[in-house]
Amino acid sequence: MIVAGCAIGSLTGKALIMKDSKILAYSIVPSTIKPEKTSRNAMDTALENVGLKSGDIEYIVGTGYGRMKVSFADLNVSELSCHGKGSHWLIPSIRTVIDVGGQDCKVIRLDDDGRILDFAMNDKCAAGTGRFLEVMAKAMEVKLDDLGELSKKSVNPAQITSQCSVFAETEVISLIAQGVEVVDIIGGIHESIASRIASLVHKVGLKEDVTVTGGVAKNSGVIEAIKKKLGVEIKKLPLDPQVIGALGAALIAQEKYSSKK
Repeated sequence: MIVAGCAIGSLTGKALIMKDSKILAYSIVPSTIKPEKTSRNAMDTALENVGLKSGDIEYIVGTGYGRMKVSFADLNVSELSCHGKGSHWLIPSIRTVIDVGGQDCKVIRLDDDGRILDFAMNDKCAAGTGRFLEVMAKAMEVKLDDLGELSKKSVNPAQITSQCSVFAETEVISLIAQGVEVVDIIGGIHESIASRIASLVHKVGLKEDVTVTGGVAKNSGVIEAIKKKLGVEIKKLPLDPQVIGALGAALIAQEKYSSKK
């Protein structure tokens, strides 16, 4: 039984292929202006990575903001369910999932069986998301991938008070002009993101174990800031955190195809 999940986000498209509960391959590709093209690029790349053809896949579930445009999917499912299922499958003790994507942030509370009990999300503003970090990195003229390591050098994180990404960018530029160390500005940005995430976590109720999914989970500075703000350990998933939604979609595809048969 070969199934797949395809997650279409604002910045990247992901596809993951499974056979009998074993991950065969996955892909992460840049998003295009057309979700249909992004989904096909992601799936074709994953298929190529494992030497399969599209006809070999028996059931596909689409997820993410562009899930309705995954034309080859048999079913479309909310990313909330997919991130919860993927995280719980990898680490069954997970009860709180923090998903920080390109355009939004979600906090998901799970029960002992990995079902969603409650959730909260920030999808009205890009502040605290991957896009926000991209804008901040550009303003400071540093590489996005370097933010995590640079923030570890901060000894006096700057105060970033703006709740809007546009105003926050202006604030960062002002801090640079004042001579504030870039590493301290980055540290302040990460603390600001952690504060926004913590407010969402408290809305659904904090319960361990906690993990973080999405592309921003690769930023060690953000993870450390969340850890300090919540006062808990953050469990690291044994898989690229950016493909957890696609994993959850593939697991749902496996369940649906099994019940169909």
